Amino acid sequence: MKTMQVIVSALTERTCSQISCLRSLAVGTKTGYKLFSVTSVDRLDCIHESAETPDVYIVERLFSSSLVVVVSLALPRRMNVYHFKKGTEICNYSYSNNILAVRLNRQRLIVCLEESIYIHNIKDMKLLKTLLNTPSNPTGLCALSNNHSNSYLAYPGSATIGEIIVYDANSPSTVTTIPAHDSPLAAVTFNASGTKLASASERGTVIRVFSIPEGTRLFEFRRGMKRYVSISSLSFSADAQFLCASSNTETVHIFKLEQHSPSQEEESPTWSAYVGKMFSAASNYLPAQVSDMMNQDRAFATVRLNIFGLKNVCALATIQKLPRLLVASSDGYLYIYNVDPQDGGECVLVKKHRLFDSNDELKESVNESENKEASPPSQSYAATVAIPTVAPSSTALTGYSEDGGMRKGEVIPEHEFAAGPVCLDDENEFPPVSIQNN
Repeated sequence: MKTMQVIVSALTERTCSQISCLRSLAVGTKTGYKLFSVTSVDRLDCIHESAETPDVYIVERLFSSSLVVVVSLALPRRMNVYHFKKGTEICNYSYSNNILAVRLNRQRLIVCLEESIYIHNIKDMKLLKTLLNTPSNPTGLCALSNNHSNSYLAYPGSATIGEIIVYDANSPSTVTTIPAHDSPLAAVTFNASGTKLASASERGTVIRVFSIPEGTRLFEFRRGMKRYVSISSLSFSADAQFLCASSNTETVHIFKLEQHSPSQEEESPTWSAYVGKMFSAASNYLPAQVSDMMNQDRAFATVRLNIFGLKNVCALATIQKLPRLLVASSDGYLYIYNVDPQDGGECVLVKKHRLFDSNDELKESVNESENKEASPPSQSYAATVAIPTVAPSSTALTGYSEDGGMRKGEVIPEHEFAAGPVCLDDENEFPPVSIQNN
């Protein structure tokens, strides 16, 4: 049996011109799902709880709006979009295979299957583009930038090596391909502005950060050397100065993204700086693999969890004007730690919140649903265009008509995008759609 897990739409941070104190946490359970607001260390507010859809394994909230996307093990090929404050369904879509991940920002909604990705317009939920025959991605690994002006999408470009494809979901077009790791990818994430991308491979020993859209390597961090681990989440701080990484071990690492200039080392001739210079000089005479290892930065701060081998999600946030590390674990708890932004070191646990009642159970991942006999979903717009009879040309974008038919070889017209940040109007922007895909 696989480990029960917290639904990983968890710990999303609101995107705005200044750092917001508002944080949200989404948890799927056997009986439905819950949405929490984390505005202070001592208080965890449950702002919404739904028991209408059982066995929820994906729940994603659009920042602080009332739009929430839900996928259930009962219908793993069907995505339901709700206005949770009104208690109404906006729309639903069914797909040709199980849904493995959903990502969304203020322009795009991304649905990831094992070998295809669907790109929807968030305003009207229309399907804009389908990426077919993508490399096998059994975990649904993908990331979407919060910055709606670029809407960069990152997903594996290979099933055998750690290649990342960065795709502009607004254009739509491929931006760059990054040869990030020798082993297959295990985790990817963007910073808030979509200018940096962090990644880790299945080995879990090295974490790399790249500039976007160039794809240039900026930083390389070593998580450990003794053992391979499974990285479960990566997350930047709002200012992209820190990056946290959690895994199936008891340690959460926080890395500091700073460039070490020669002038800084001369100004502070400490013993550690002297040793660092000696190692750097010695690395020039060592094999490349050893040299790379010596030049990799180590963790700036760490957390020792009281749990081991459980899936968890981590995030860095500013709560009550202080930097905190939040860890939501599949043991059903939210852990909040203080982070020292100057000296780092071991982080201190300040609060532990229970996420669900003892009679609730966190749901298993979608991969386990394959052992069940799922009810075949009715054919819908998205399902009918999932696999075209003729593969589209690699030089042309395939467009789809509004009624669900497919127009092969037709280029999708350029769409109008908002010049500035979109202000969500819960009452008018996401009204229930009259025609739904059942």
